[in-house]
Amino acid sequence: MIYVKPARIVLKGHPEFTELWVQDRIAEDPSILGLGDLILKDKERIHPQAGRLDLLLQDADSGRRYEVELQLGRTDESHIVRTIEYWDIERKRYPQYDHVAVIVAEEITSRFLNVVGLFNGFIPLIAIQMQAWGLADQISLNFTTVLAELRLGTEEEDEPPEPSDRPYWDNRVGRQTMDLVDSLVSVVKTVDSAFGPKYNIGYVGLARNGQPLNFVIFVPKREWVRVELRLDRSEEVQKRLEEAGIDLMEYSIRNQRYKLRLSKGDPNKHEALLADLFRASLEAFTA
Repeated sequence: MIYVKPARIVLKGHPEFTELWVQDRIAEDPSILGLGDLILKDKERIHPQAGRLDLLLQDADSGRRYEVELQLGRTDESHIVRTIEYWDIERKRYPQYDHVAVIVAEEITSRFLNVVGLFNGFIPLIAIQMQAWGLADQISLNFTTVLAELRLGTEEEDEPPEPSDRPYWDNRVGRQTMDLVDSLVSVVKTVDSAFGPKYNIGYVGLARNGQPLNFVIFVPKREWVRVELRLDRSEEVQKRLEEAGIDLMEYSIRNQRYKLRLSKGDPNKHEALLADLFRASLEAFTA
């Protein structure tokens, strides 16, 4: 084999390889962006009074949606505004999905990164730099993530947590509620018997062999327990919870948590489903 150096091709202003051409290549195979197993939901999606969204992609497993805007050449302020605007419209129109704004450009400047870095974490944003390379009569596209989505830490990750003990919680919410927590921990033990409760001020977490591992936390109240489990949002999980009649309080996009309200008798009634969800949460948390 003979080494041949490919030549960089600047797409901005190119008579043949236009933005529409790039859009078609991504639409044919969204995996080239490097964001996972994505499927095309829409192309040139019309937003009244706001223009057209270049690409709407969706994760094949979790249902997470990516609002993708393309720009040939260097990123500019209007590109940032347009991308965030389309993301905001889509998340308000379809709140049942988790949404991420994605900017794809040939050149992403340090000034651009400084600006978007100010609100990354509050607005889920990914910036991808695209380069085209030619070799003889062939052309290839290379995509590199230069700004990944920043996920904000949660309260139990803010170390060190303030420790507590079982008598504190018995006095605070009553033994009946704490018996309910015990039942939920027992369901966790069916997934991995090494887990046990870890009492903190504000919530009851989990620990395995003495090490905190809060893929699920329990927030005891006077008459019930809020169960928060870390898991990507999916239509399948939503459907299973609805069919079981479990009270889904909300899905926190910021923390990627399902928040469930469980009362006395629920752990026994829904043991199989809860065990499945706890197992999936553990696998996702430790992946």
